[in-house]
Amino acid sequence: MVMVPADHPVRAVGIIRVDDGGAFLITGLHTGTVGFSVTVADHDPGADTDGYEDIVEISFKSEAGQLSLHEWGGGDVHELPDLPAGPGWYRLRYHAQSMDEAAEVDTSDEIIDRYLLQIWPQDESTPCVVKSASGHLAYWRRPR
Repeated sequence: MVMVPADHPVRAVGIIRVDDGGAFLITGLHTGTVGFSVTVADHDPGADTDGYEDIVEISFKSEAGQLSLHEWGGGDVHELPDLPAGPGWYRLRYHAQSMDEAAEVDTSDEIIDRYLLQIWPQDESTPCVVKSASGHLAYWRRPR
């Protein structure tokens, strides 16, 4: 059984959590296919506040200067480009769209919800919610 890492002890952002060199990203759809894009940059690429209804940020420390995405349940592994500053601190900005609609459907091979993960070098800083509009994000931000 895979355990969901605890949220940040100071500032909960809910849908992205980091623990032991990994990040755990939550989607609205329980099972199926989601739209997912990743941007790795050498500077803050700026949040897409017009294209997504939920946007959260958290710091992440990469010991190796590399990162990969692992699908839930032992699915595919997606290697990302080497991180531009090598080992060290990075900022992860996670954008989400249509999480509520996807959560209602629960299982689908059609893309309902979509996500953008932006990664760039930045010193460790407090997690933050840039934009919050969905009930799904509100649910995951509640104390457990």
